[in-house]
Amino acid sequence: MDIRPIHTEADYKSALKDISRLMASDPALGTPAGDRLDILATLVQAYEARHFPIAPPDPIEAIKFRMEQRGLSIKDLEPLIGKSNRVYEVLNRRRPLTLAMIRRLHRQLGIPAEVLIAESAAG
Repeated sequence: MDIRPIHTEADYKSALKDISRLMASDPALGTPAGDRLDILATLVQAYEARHFPIAPPDPIEAIKFRMEQRGLSIKDLEPLIGKSNRVYEVLNRRRPLTLAMIRRLHRQLGIPAEVLIAESAAG
């Protein structure tokens, strides 16, 4: 099994081709091909994390996304943020999230606290 670290874009593309070929053959776990696929996928994941980091989502966009996912309305957010005018102010970026709001949103909607405490993008 000739596997090397991924240092360059060419190494990365080559590893992706190998992964694609291996996935097409659907190797069983624990076989040499299955082990190769597992190792290559781990190497590609590490390379991508280093070279193509994904920024955490904007807090307001995360709230809106969760609202869409769960079919929530402004009224549904009132227990977490406050009266409807306060919810609108937060969602329109006119009012920042408070620590109490962050805690409730995290606990009730499962939005990671580190996402909610991040700086919100200008609206």
